[in-house]
Amino acid sequence: MASTTTTMAIMDIATLTLRSSFGSFALLFLLLISTKVTTSVALNNVFLSVKYKYAGREPSLSALKAHDTQRTLRILAGVDLPLGGSGRPDAVGLYYAEIGIGTPTKDYYVQVDTGSDIMWVNCIQCKDCPQKSSLGIDLTLYDVKQSSTGKLVTCNQEFCLEVNDGPLSGCAGNMSCPYLQIYGDGSSTAGYFVKDVVFYDRVSGDLQTTSANGSVIFGCGATQSGDLGSSGEGALDGILGFGKSNSSIISQLASSGKVKKMFAHCLDGKNGGGIFAIGRVVQPKVNMTPLVPNQPHYNVNMKAVQVGHTFLNLPTDVFEAGDRKGTIIDSGTTLAYLPDVVYEPLVSKIISQQKDLNVQTVHGEYTCFQYSGSVDDGFPPVTLYFENSLSLKVYPHDYLFPYEAFWCIGWQNSGMQSSDRKNLTLLGDLVLSNKLVLYDLENQTIGWTEYNCSSSIKVQDEQSGTVHLSSLVRSNN
Repeated sequence: MASTTTTMAIMDIATLTLRSSFGSFALLFLLLISTKVTTSVALNNVFLSVKYKYAGREPSLSALKAHDTQRTLRILAGVDLPLGGSGRPDAVGLYYAEIGIGTPTKDYYVQVDTGSDIMWVNCIQCKDCPQKSSLGIDLTLYDVKQSSTGKLVTCNQEFCLEVNDGPLSGCAGNMSCPYLQIYGDGSSTAGYFVKDVVFYDRVSGDLQTTSANGSVIFGCGATQSGDLGSSGEGALDGILGFGKSNSSIISQLASSGKVKKMFAHCLDGKNGGGIFAIGRVVQPKVNMTPLVPNQPHYNVNMKAVQVGHTFLNLPTDVFEAGDRKGTIIDSGTTLAYLPDVVYEPLVSKIISQQKDLNVQTVHGEYTCFQYSGSVDDGFPPVTLYFENSLSLKVYPHDYLFPYEAFWCIGWQNSGMQSSDRKNLTLLGDLVLSNKLVLYDLENQTIGWTEYNCSSSIKVQDEQSGTVHLSSLVRSNN
């Protein structure tokens, strides 16, 4: 019966209303797994450690830009299509995670994505799914029939109705509830929803964790195309959606009382490590700024830009681009993109700090120069100001990166992008590394503070109120 309803759902999927996301976080986190149990345990604080794809080597300039280009396409695809849906692993994903699903439990490598809503993994019926990965990991196909806790989600269930904003044409009764995702780069994923147990580690004491789990509805990928298909580089088993909708894993766990609707990440820009934490971080203190309402991604209001001691003279509406209001915070993007009217004076001000710089253009788009001194002594910091007096200081060693005999400027001109991406303001790892970034979806705010991502933070157990010390140090092996 399951096979029949699945086939019907996939056959009818082309006639259904499209669901879409706004891209992939592209930061793939290694989830700490301990002995897994099938009893339900409260997930007050969940910790995931970061494994860096490029550990021990630097990606090329072309790889970085190709990653960002595809990333932006996926962000915009979710805005342009009428509804929200699942995300996908990026072809140049930077980090990845291992999670447990089902009973008996099997391990899956997935991408953690703050830019999409649902979780999905490739399924046993999958057509054109990748068979191997260049990351040196074993890929696993999920089979709901092989899990005693796995169940199909049907078209008449509340989740199916809610995720599709009502009944779907051709989807009724006990048929499997389908999903379909089409991206800006032409790739797609399609399948049906299931419900099963997902396993994590939770903080249970100072520098201690215990195994925990929660029931989550997620997509079972049955058909893949484009970069998601069998030839996809750096293939993974699926994605873990941490977007803002009720279908995301953070929203599902929060609605069942297992976690607060809060999470944070701290990315080590030097060593390529860090942490991803679900729960209330009580120390360090983080100043917050409101999220722009009615935006599918994490947008904030930028107010001003300061280079050294000088504020740039900018138009008041410079950080708005059509219907996309505000500045996108996206750790899945490598660099940082500014509108032309911001980029030009900012770069000019940076370059003017040193006389007789021989400025060259590398790969047709990177502004580079030779400099033998300390970049932090020779060039100014750039400070970005946001609503509620929140600021973000970007040091020269953050926005300048070495390439062969040059130093290249990481700031990019979004005014040079295609018309659908023109003059967007988007801040990626270039400015977010070495900062604890906190997402508070309960109060619709986001904030950050400079932090040593190899140190510790304090998190609160929501049931007992106890505050626990948790180390940010995790193995990257």
